[in-house]
Amino acid sequence: MEWYDKFLSIYEKPFSEVPQEVIDQTRENLAALQSDEPLVSIIIVAYNEEKHLQACLWSLSETKCKYPVEFIGVDNESKDRTVEIYQKAGVTYYSEHQHTCGYARQCGLNQAKGRYTMCIDSDTIYPPKYIEIMVENLMKPGISAVAALWSFYPNEKHTKLQLKMYEFVRDIYLRIQNINRPELTVRGLAFGYETANAKKEGYRVELLRGEDGSMALAMKKYGKIKVIFDRRCRVITAYSSLKEGSLLEAMWNRMKSYGIKRLFTKTDHYEDAPDNFLKSKS
Repeated sequence: MEWYDKFLSIYEKPFSEVPQEVIDQTRENLAALQSDEPLVSIIIVAYNEEKHLQACLWSLSETKCKYPVEFIGVDNESKDRTVEIYQKAGVTYYSEHQHTCGYARQCGLNQAKGRYTMCIDSDTIYPPKYIEIMVENLMKPGISAVAALWSFYPNEKHTKLQLKMYEFVRDIYLRIQNINRPELTVRGLAFGYETANAKKEGYRVELLRGEDGSMALAMKKYGKIKVIFDRRCRVITAYSSLKEGSLLEAMWNRMKSYGIKRLFTKTDHYEDAPDNFLKSKS
């Protein structure tokens, strides 16, 4: 049995099917963790995530962390029961009416009181030591940001063996990429940074995607981006980023698209694709 199996028992289910004891326990545990003087702010962003948010919050409620934390929700103007889930979990949330991840993440960052801030995606499940390990790495000298890796859960299309093969090959690629381009390994679902520096830079809200990588790139001027390969820090997420065939086909397509040359060169500048803007530059 995997650590995340119990959270998957309600994952992809409407909120009406979540047992009341899970809702009550989540609220009680989160309240016990919440601090008025946090070292780290946990920002949870959601848009129409009724079928995932409760599982995410349930996993966060079982956090084992020796540092004081605060949980802040952001609702990107959902049309389902997302707001109700925040309310029943006792999580203070803010509404963001501009519809991009950049706006949603910036909304949460604006409210963060901790020295450090962690990004949390509501379709993702977090292991109990995740926050503590991320914070301990952020506290190391010369580190301005940290990122953890992600895995997918087995289902009818992807077996445990297939997932292990995929992760083995992908992680080798990411380790090589991490030497010169750690910012490209950053995903918003498992990303942390020093709050003050992030507030100076701000998220790029005009982008449809890539706001996490842009923030990671900005953090490089303040120190090193550390990618954490510790499996105790590895999160479990949805398959929304894998739309092409099998897992290995999806990875191969990405490697062909990105190319190999970039693995062996450094850069502090990336060109934005013209179709990646919320509004035209004109």
